Amino acid sequence: GDVVALDGIHLKIEAGQTAAIVGKTGSGKSTLLNLVPRMLDPTSGRVLLDGVDLRSLDPLELRKCIGFVPQETFLFSTTLEQNIALGVPDASRARVEAAAQKSGLSEDISNFPDGYGTMIGERGITLSGGQKQRTAIARAIVREPAVLILDDALSSVDTVTEEKILQHLREVMVGRTALFISHRVSTVKDADVIF
Repeated sequence: GDVVALDGIHLKIEAGQTAAIVGKTGSGKSTLLNLVPRMLDPTSGRVLLDGVDLRSLDPLELRKCIGFVPQETFLFSTTLEQNIALGVPDASRARVEAAAQKSGLSEDISNFPDGYGTMIGERGITLSGGQKQRTAIARAIVREPAVLILDDALSSVDTVTEEKILQHLREVMVGRTALFISHRVSTVKDADVIF
């Protein structure tokens, strides 16, 4: 028969909680988180958001209230500002700058040739792994999401940078729900609940 990725999973995360999901490679952590923005739908069982079955919600509307930071960040060959504001075309420069500040990227940006107008990618500068990751986090923060998902998103940064980012994120996440996967004890130790 079919291989089941998740079986007998039952968890409840309260609104505003920070929940960490830990487990070995291939145990289904990413699959679980991918159910929230409906990248996948469950073949049996349900995922509820505020008591509403996600399958009854329009994926595009649902994703507007979710900030998703994947393991691998995809950056476009455009300005840094446009990369951060992806999906929020009406984001003001102030909102983009605030997101960059909270993701720990603003110091780097002050060293870029054209600041927020610096071209990224083929025709511009190449970002380091840590800078890419912080750009992805800024991109999620700019959405001002009700739910923030980090899929092992801090694995490519060192522990000092990670601690800085987490400190900023703790402020961002007040009153919001955060779900994250990590392999480091340091990342998950402050979560409200660990699965």
